[in-house]
Amino acid sequence: MTTTAGDNSQPIKFVELLRREAAEESAPVHTGPVTKETQIIAIYGKGGIGKSFTLANLSYMMAQQGKKVLLIGCDPKSDTTSLLFGGKACPTIIETSSRLKLAGQAVSIGDVCFKRDGVFAMELGGPEVGRGCGGRGIIHGFETLEKLGFHDWGFDFVLLDFLGDVVCGGFGLPIARDMCQKVIVVASNDLQSLYVANNVCSAVEYFRKLGGNVGVAGMVINKDDGTGEAQAFADNAGIPVLAAIPADEDIRRKSASYEIIGRPGGQWAPLFEELALNVAEAPPVRPKPQTQDQLLGLFSADTVGRNVVLQPATTFDMMGRHDLVKPTLEVVYDEA
Repeated sequence: MTTTAGDNSQPIKFVELLRREAAEESAPVHTGPVTKETQIIAIYGKGGIGKSFTLANLSYMMAQQGKKVLLIGCDPKSDTTSLLFGGKACPTIIETSSRLKLAGQAVSIGDVCFKRDGVFAMELGGPEVGRGCGGRGIIHGFETLEKLGFHDWGFDFVLLDFLGDVVCGGFGLPIARDMCQKVIVVASNDLQSLYVANNVCSAVEYFRKLGGNVGVAGMVINKDDGTGEAQAFADNAGIPVLAAIPADEDIRRKSASYEIIGRPGGQWAPLFEELALNVAEAPPVRPKPQTQDQLLGLFSADTVGRNVVLQPATTFDMMGRHDLVKPTLEVVYDEA
């Protein structure tokens, strides 16, 4: 594929076109105050830790309590709304806008936003494999939402489901640009999920030092087996635990079959009623990010391997022979 540019009529390779596209600056995302009394909350956590499960049930409970709730999936896996819609895939904003653009049509609310039992939900989506950056896709998705009037929508709560493994670029957008009022982290009693939670706390503190206003409202402990590492992390980081969802077989089975358990009157209703109240009322605070050693200190040495001794490698290890003395290329001038 080739094309031409300017008056030189020189062919431009497809690779060069991709480079130019990647180098283009995105339109600035709105950073001013929202026009409605809306709580915009970004929920972060390690991939697979249960953010989507938590948010589907939380948003459902909030809606049954009379709140107007919008759930936005910002994970490139596009699975935030799967449980809410009984396993059905929700058309993503990126996919839909690209398809309609090729057809010469504009995106409308009904193309990308869907509802169930009072919960409104949508997926930003991600680029095709090998075709772009997931974080950039998030920025593009929010640009589309702003064209659809995002900051004029009259919701009580907007819940943003963000992958927390990498808190940079588009994934750090709500924190870096004060798009949300507060952040909630989802973690479990394992080192990797707490590392991600700590990474999010570090990002929040970094942008606070730069003049940002976003804080951490607390942590949701998912698959809680009672060992206490997540609670200890929350205590050390100075953030409250908003709810502890137990590692229960009934929850696992119903979640796997895309069943909402956060229903009023159900077995798990009190848990999600309390979570909904805490999410709404918990104030954003400045967290105290932990060092790597402090994180490791939450676990036994047998669990995280702290008894391992780092042994420096040698040149013989790498090359099979001892150090080689090579003449220097430095020019040495005789004294005049």
